[in-house]
Amino acid sequence: MGGGGSTRRVTFEADENENITVVKGVRLSDSLIDRMKEPSSPGGRSPRSSGAVNNEELKKRIAEELALERARRDSEAQKRRLFGKLLERERISSNEHLTRAILRERAATEEERQKAQRFAKQLEEKDRELKKHDAYYKEQLARLEERSAQFYKVTTEQYQKAADEVSARFK
Repeated sequence: MGGGGSTRRVTFEADENENITVVKGVRLSDSLIDRMKEPSSPGGRSPRSSGAVNNEELKKRIAEELALERARRDSEAQKRRLFGKLLERERISSNEHLTRAILRERAATEEERQKAQRFAKQLEEKDRELKKHDAYYKEQLARLEERSAQFYKVTTEQYQKAADEVSARFK
């Protein structure tokens, strides 16, 4: 990533106002142009009094700036890849949680359905039992009414017979 490993050649020209002109499609930022215009003193050298920019120094600065820009882009690309991986992991994790929740809900729903079926069967069983008891008690009631009717008939006959006997005796 450093300036020494690049084999790409960058050529540029300075116009008469010392504005930097880009040649061969390399785009220079305004901050880079400003820094290239500023006098610097690497290694204790003082800037030239004529204000002209040293070609080698300018090439070195441009190579450094390009290397920094490339490193920044690589870093951003790596951050995007890591963020993408993180998002993918989160998506997978949330999908797993959602799947588990859906399965739990389905199991609970199935359990409720089976419970409802059991209660329905119990209710039907109770209903059959109640109908059986109802039929039994109706049968018992019919027998008691029949006995009561027979008892009433016999009692009425006996009363009538006794009344006839009393009336025949005292006539």
